[in-house]
Amino acid sequence: MKLQTIQYGIQDGIAVITFDEEGSPVNTMCLQWQDDLDAVAAQVAKDKDAIRGIILASAKSTFFAGADLKGVMRMKPEDATRVYVEIERIKKNFRIIETLGKPVVSCLNGTALGGGWEVALVGHHRIAVNNPKTQFGLPEVTLGLIPGGGGITKMTRQLGLMAAQPYLLESKLFGPAEAQKLGFVHALVDSEAELMPAARAWIDSVQGNAEACQHIWDRKGYKMPGGTPSSPAIAQGLVVAPAMLKKTTRGLYPAPEAALCAMVEGAQVDFDTAMRIESRYLAGLMVNPVAKNMINTFFFNLNAIKSGQSRPKDVPRYKPKKVGILGAGMMGAGIAYSQASRGIASVLKDVSLEKAEHGKAYSAKLTQARVDKGRMGPHDQAELLGRITPTASAADLQGSDLIIEAVFENRELKAKVTQEAEPMLAPGGFFASNTSTLPISGLATASANPAKFIGIHFFSPVDKMKLVEIIRGKQTDDETVARAFDYVQALGKIPIVVNDSRGFYTSRTFGTFVMEGAAMLDEGIPAPVIENAAMQVGMPVGPLAVIDETSLSLSVHVMEQTRADFAAEGKAYTATAGELLVERMVKEFKRAGRAAGGGFYDYPEGQKKRLWPELKTRFEKPGVAWNLQDVKDRILYRQAVETARCLSEGVLTTVHDGNIGSIFGIGFPAWTGGALQFIYSQGVDAFAQRAAELTAKYGPGFALTPEVIDALKKHQPVY
Repeated sequence: MKLQTIQYGIQDGIAVITFDEEGSPVNTMCLQWQDDLDAVAAQVAKDKDAIRGIILASAKSTFFAGADLKGVMRMKPEDATRVYVEIERIKKNFRIIETLGKPVVSCLNGTALGGGWEVALVGHHRIAVNNPKTQFGLPEVTLGLIPGGGGITKMTRQLGLMAAQPYLLESKLFGPAEAQKLGFVHALVDSEAELMPAARAWIDSVQGNAEACQHIWDRKGYKMPGGTPSSPAIAQGLVVAPAMLKKTTRGLYPAPEAALCAMVEGAQVDFDTAMRIESRYLAGLMVNPVAKNMINTFFFNLNAIKSGQSRPKDVPRYKPKKVGILGAGMMGAGIAYSQASRGIASVLKDVSLEKAEHGKAYSAKLTQARVDKGRMGPHDQAELLGRITPTASAADLQGSDLIIEAVFENRELKAKVTQEAEPMLAPGGFFASNTSTLPISGLATASANPAKFIGIHFFSPVDKMKLVEIIRGKQTDDETVARAFDYVQALGKIPIVVNDSRGFYTSRTFGTFVMEGAAMLDEGIPAPVIENAAMQVGMPVGPLAVIDETSLSLSVHVMEQTRADFAAEGKAYTATAGELLVERMVKEFKRAGRAAGGGFYDYPEGQKKRLWPELKTRFEKPGVAWNLQDVKDRILYRQAVETARCLSEGVLTTVHDGNIGSIFGIGFPAWTGGALQFIYSQGVDAFAQRAAELTAKYGPGFALTPEVIDALKKHQPVY
């Protein structure tokens, strides 16, 4: 029996169900597969007397990939009932196979995630190839969904309510070895060729053993590990669990809450009822806009970047062997660590050997913490540190495939170090600036070869921040962009590619967030309202807190550099209300930011930071009327409008770079799917209408021109 997505046959009394979706590199729960599963389950039931065991296998390089997410993107709220019926249909067929009274083996030749792991859990016995790159688990919560093919019910009944939480609420994944320790995989083999013989041998060994044909939760006398919700120890933990979850989600992410509800409610009823509870929660989430936002960005957009859609084509893959870094401050030191940890020889240069050694010490500190926790061996630490060469001599940069300058944001200083170091490049090498705001085309005028000059903007702290913004200057060639892209991926980071402009994409948009916060303070809105509103919409921290961390004096320096650049071009620069307030904080009140002792916040030693009390007396206006929804919208809409402008101006050329850049670079809330998905989920016209209302109340920062609206509609994704 051969269907479009499944092959079925019986040999020596063993039925083999092989998943093999035509025309797809992976197996998915597409509608055709659901139809085929109906047919196979019916055939297995019909063949019951002729079979003595069942094997689930895959003809792909992985076992099973999971749900058809494009189908989810097309769903509407009114589809919830239909979705519930489809979920129940899949589970009904799973139950036919696993309750037939025949031993079922899952042969896991590769990764099984999400719905794929739920397919694997149909088997009473699971055998996996022991490959450390293989991953198992249920990552649905990271996409705004929950496991709905039995994953919640089965994982909870296998591990217990408390032990299952990391795998269901936090989407913790695991490899074959850990799966065996958890009891999810029963045997490991060294190669795919050994799977089928091992499966057949197990079926032979359990003939006549009734328990081998049942899951533990279907056996008589089953008790949930750790106890049910009515057990005193479990009940005590469950009292605080919703509050802890709410603290993490801020009520913006319905999936983890739905997962917890399905776990707890399902643990109080029989297995089949628990499965229906799980289906109902999943059906509600699948038509929820948050799930669509998160699937769009964390699956489709992230995969677009990983597959190199922003990378110039027809350029061979590249990885530099030796990279020079100019400047051993926090940024340069972080880049050196990231490179060395990925096997790239790094020369860390500063004005003195002492400063360069201090930069290398940062890597020693990070690695020592890992050694102390047993996550790294002393030999590996020594090897990593051996890849970093601190120096004060430009001659040590000789032969570098890439040199990155990470010095202070001063055009003259950057020009000087560029001209000093560039001659040390190996033939065919390229030069990068780590600037966060200065236009690359202007910095490239100091280069002898502007076609091989590019912006590579890391975020601080480099060892923790995943995003890197690659900025193409006016003369940067395709080969250099492709090589920069490959270099970033070689570091295990996420590259986005943008075109040149002042502040590029991330710094420009980040600037609107913090300056809108400062502008609201200038209007007399209380600082706690501004900070809490930002947290309530899902920003990691408030705008006043984040500008303290990045330094108010740096913002003033950038503004002064911009004024000077405008003056050099014969133009006048008009500072915003937020910029002028920050300038007052630095120049009038001597509040330059956290590193300087205090800014919008005070930082008492050994205590939590707190808002500077003088903000209330100097800026708050008791009579000013403010609207909390407007404050929240100003925080999100101002960033989204600026992102839309970047798309219209060609600074951004793809939606996926905009969404991923906004979330991983500036902390735009993940529940929105990113700054552009925030617009698309509402509809461009509805967003434009609200932006027009905000423009009328709060100024041109929210204004959308017809050109910007047209660009948004032109780039709108279709699924």
